[in-house]
Amino acid sequence: MQILKVKFENCYGIKKLERDFDFSSRKVFSLYAPNGSMKTSFAKTFKDYSLERDTKDFIFVDRINVREIKDETNADLVASQVFVIEPYIESYRSDQASKLLVNQVLKDRYEEILKQIEKEKSILVTKLKQLSGLKGRTITVESELSETFGNKSFYDILLSIEKIIFERNEHPFSSIIYSKIFDQKVVDFLNSKDFKKQIKEYIERYNALIESSKYFQKGFNHSNASDIQKSLKSNGFFKAKHSVNLFNGTSNDTVASEDELQELIAKELELVLSDSEIQQKFNEIDTKLSNAQLKEFREYLFDDKGILSELVDLDNFRKEIWYSYLVDQKALVGVLLDEYKKGKEEIEKIVEVAKSEQTEWNDVIDIFNKRFSVPFQLKLRNQEDVILKSDSPNLTFIFSDRLQNQSTDVDESSLLSVLSQGEKRAFYLLNIIFEVRAKKKSGQKTLFIVDDIADSFDYKNKYAIIEYLKEISEEPLFYQIILTHNFDFHRTVSGRLDMSRQHKLNTIKTANGITLVQEKYQNNPFLHWKSNLHADNAMLLASIPFVRNLAEYSGNDTDFILLTSILHFKNDTETIKVSDIEAIFKRNLVDKSVLVLPDPNKLIVDLICETADLIYVDTSEIVELENKIVLSMAIRLKSEAYMVREINDNAFWISITKNQTFQLIKRFKNDFPLKTNEAILLDQINLMTPENIHLNSFMYEPILDMANDHLKQLYNDTKTLLA
Repeated sequence: MQILKVKFENCYGIKKLERDFDFSSRKVFSLYAPNGSMKTSFAKTFKDYSLERDTKDFIFVDRINVREIKDETNADLVASQVFVIEPYIESYRSDQASKLLVNQVLKDRYEEILKQIEKEKSILVTKLKQLSGLKGRTITVESELSETFGNKSFYDILLSIEKIIFERNEHPFSSIIYSKIFDQKVVDFLNSKDFKKQIKEYIERYNALIESSKYFQKGFNHSNASDIQKSLKSNGFFKAKHSVNLFNGTSNDTVASEDELQELIAKELELVLSDSEIQQKFNEIDTKLSNAQLKEFREYLFDDKGILSELVDLDNFRKEIWYSYLVDQKALVGVLLDEYKKGKEEIEKIVEVAKSEQTEWNDVIDIFNKRFSVPFQLKLRNQEDVILKSDSPNLTFIFSDRLQNQSTDVDESSLLSVLSQGEKRAFYLLNIIFEVRAKKKSGQKTLFIVDDIADSFDYKNKYAIIEYLKEISEEPLFYQIILTHNFDFHRTVSGRLDMSRQHKLNTIKTANGITLVQEKYQNNPFLHWKSNLHADNAMLLASIPFVRNLAEYSGNDTDFILLTSILHFKNDTETIKVSDIEAIFKRNLVDKSVLVLPDPNKLIVDLICETADLIYVDTSEIVELENKIVLSMAIRLKSEAYMVREINDNAFWISITKNQTFQLIKRFKNDFPLKTNEAILLDQINLMTPENIHLNSFMYEPILDMANDHLKQLYNDTKTLLA
């Protein structure tokens, strides 16, 4: 972006503004805009553009709006390339800090490890969902495992029962569907007093029948027999022509096939379960299950009555079911735990590196802590989580009491409650620095509209801001338009950032719109005026306040008093000639000892009025500093001459030694209470002109702030009303 083309019409009070900002030689402009001229409206319009929202005029809402922001090719700037730095937003927090903490190599490796672990976990969890019947349910395998094994994490559970999983070979309950039993409604029923009583009676009868069984005994029931049958089958026992001997109480029964063994177990169990008393007790339980909400569990019990004996201790049964699932899938468990252990070890090393990582975030904090004068420093508590997990930064503020040599950690809300307004602004600036650094890191071409960022700062922090703006100006992809209503800041930032004259702009507001003009006098206008005293009456007259100050500082009281008679109406004001001024200038300006002014016999008061009249009729939009001073001098002299004439008390007038304008107005109001229009005008004169006349080379901002049309109107009113 070599050239920025701006065209605004009816944008928040900006009637019209059209300007090309040429960044080809220097990527920064300083724009001095007195209060009420256009600064805030200019920044707000750019803010709208950056957020891609409409701009309008608050007062004349029906006026057609124009908002064009283009580059040298007439292409619209991309909205994301515009960033407006507003003076202060207390609630503003940058979301860019975490981006400055990212070490992409560490983050990528960290995520790669987690991804591989998650892949193996997903395979196991999918299988567990199928076995448990939780697939498609709102409850998850992880949550059920956590509730079953003491609210631990998924991996902590697997590690804590790893030994059990790999030492067991049997998984007697792997065919049981967990979700059928451990539904909350079913669990509530199973834990009820009535059910516990009935199930106890059922189990007692069941155990008695088992004890009387031909093959089953206490400690070896149908479940144990089924496990053996499955184990023999999976290990090819019968295919190898082996057989099993079962003791029937008196002798051994030989079983030579898996089908024969399965049939024998089923028949023996049927004998137990067909007992009339056990049937009665089962039916009593079944009656309790008639509720529609328990229908699914009831049907499941009919298919597998054997699980009733396990329902006495639900918590243990729950664990045993999960043990069975995990033993059944121990190969997948092994792969996952191997991957987890290996990854965990590497992750721990990565986290340690992340904790010690020196990131761009640290650079931002160093900039802030070293440059800005605030009673706190910043520290990051969770750097590794921000780097690796994309967590939000957890900032802690270390508040220092240097006098007591103490410090303590405080949170943000507590900190803000004790900070001054300037210190809060500094904290806001920290967030801006994060934004700027993030844009630098991303390589994003950016136009910064900087709206009075140093307002309300003390001088130390103000210069720190200027130094930071200088660093921004040196970035190849960054461009700045710095706005301010403070002329001293405008002058300082222009100098520190080494701007050429075409990059120092002043704002001229007229009835037609806004004009931005090059800075004419910034450092010391008197240096230019001295070379033109003989050729330019306005420069000659505007130099009088400066030379008056020199005479005062040098102890030349006679010269000081005579020049004061030009700035205030005194008894000798109408007798002072140009030749008198020439002599004083020669005495007080060493390099002007050969000064020769035209019209030496001309009265200074006449020269002031004639020059002011010419300035008033000049139709150019720009009124130079020297012209404003001349208008102010003419207004002051005419108003004081009028009051002296009206009051008509020479003893009073001549005795005034200081604050002459104020003293005359006070007496005038007392003597002429009915001349209200004149009194109002005199108050305006006293308000608007004193600082403009009593100025020196270091302090002429007030007169620059004054709008041209206001000063000209005041001069015309003075001539008309106080003639």
